[in-house]
Amino acid sequence: MKTKAIRLYGKNDLRMEEFELPDIQEDEILAKVVCDSICMSSYKATHEADIHKRVPRDTAQNPVIIGHEFAGELIEVGAKWKSQFSAGEKFSIQPALNDHAGPVGILSAPGYSYRYIGGDATYVVIPDSVMSHNCLLHYTGKGFYPASLSEPLSCVIGAMHANYHTVQGSYRHIMEIKDGGNMAILAGVGPMGLAAINYAIHRTDRKPKLLIVTDIDQSRLDRAATLYTVEEAAKNGITLKYINTGAVENPVGELMTLTGGYGYDDVFVFAPVAPIVEQADAILAIDGCLNFFAGPSKTDFKAPFNFYNVHYARTHITGTSGGNNDDMTEALDMMNKGLDPAGLVTHIGGLNAVIDTTMNLPSIPGGKKLIYTHLTMPLTPIAEFEEKGKTDPLFAELHKLCEANNGLWNVDAEDFLLKSL
Repeated sequence: MKTKAIRLYGKNDLRMEEFELPDIQEDEILAKVVCDSICMSSYKATHEADIHKRVPRDTAQNPVIIGHEFAGELIEVGAKWKSQFSAGEKFSIQPALNDHAGPVGILSAPGYSYRYIGGDATYVVIPDSVMSHNCLLHYTGKGFYPASLSEPLSCVIGAMHANYHTVQGSYRHIMEIKDGGNMAILAGVGPMGLAAINYAIHRTDRKPKLLIVTDIDQSRLDRAATLYTVEEAAKNGITLKYINTGAVENPVGELMTLTGGYGYDDVFVFAPVAPIVEQADAILAIDGCLNFFAGPSKTDFKAPFNFYNVHYARTHITGTSGGNNDDMTEALDMMNKGLDPAGLVTHIGGLNAVIDTTMNLPSIPGGKKLIYTHLTMPLTPIAEFEEKGKTDPLFAELHKLCEANNGLWNVDAEDFLLKSL
């Protein structure tokens, strides 16, 4: 089976290549990738290459396929896994195997570490380590893009599960966000922030009573407010407010006022910017938990933290990098039940768009860039479908289908696009 894939050879060295995949062994699975969502982590891996914790040191000789937020269809299942998986099934993959069986010092993961599996490919060989870690996951919902976006959703699920609070006078930690507490999501209207808002509003087991989302880009705040409305949050018992801290003279004072001076039980930082970390620290309530979600690209990233409050007010900090299997399963279950992550997606493209998109991701505005790997198509904002549709019938129909869904990507648009291949 031939595949076409984007492979990493070294720092800033991505190449589109077509090559033959090896025949699968009895403990492997051959799969067709349908779509991959490009993540900032791929940008970081591309720019860091062999100094990245998940990238092998010998990529110049053994290049790896990039992309780790992907979904598709199983084609051929090796004998070892036939009792659990079948050809024709749709799948998603939890890439954070944290598999130490690979090269020393490498936290192996599809999309970073393997020669024959990654999301930016047409066909891949899923190795035994993925199934052995229970990281090949069934998906029974509609379409493919929700399964692709289950990985970023699992990251915010994991982050909220990782928060913790304490019992005064005890050393016991109570895991999770505070049910009925105050939550702030800072720099929170990028793709991952939107996923966090979506999850916080729609989870059923616990939720905040007050949810404040901040950013300094009013257009992005306005878009978030149309996707996840104040009214929708209120139906779920949550008071939701979007705040432009760039337009406020004293952001900390404004945020504290919204809580009556109490502060925030759970604060999530979605940008690796030192002043935002300081702002998060300053608004923590007693026993407040700061979750540093955003992964910095600089290995020496630092920010001041108030240790007086650590000692006397029991404030504390945590962080996560990706979700685990349970988080991914929870994400897929929510999507199987109808949770639509389409609000994260702002651009659609083909495999030919991956290299430029990955290399320049921080400078491309908008949310998630969704790649259909069997398609040749420039990376195109959904907002430009109407204009392009004046001369291209494909975009005209895609615009029509997205307009019928509040301007968002959707299963009908995906079906039409895949049928056009």
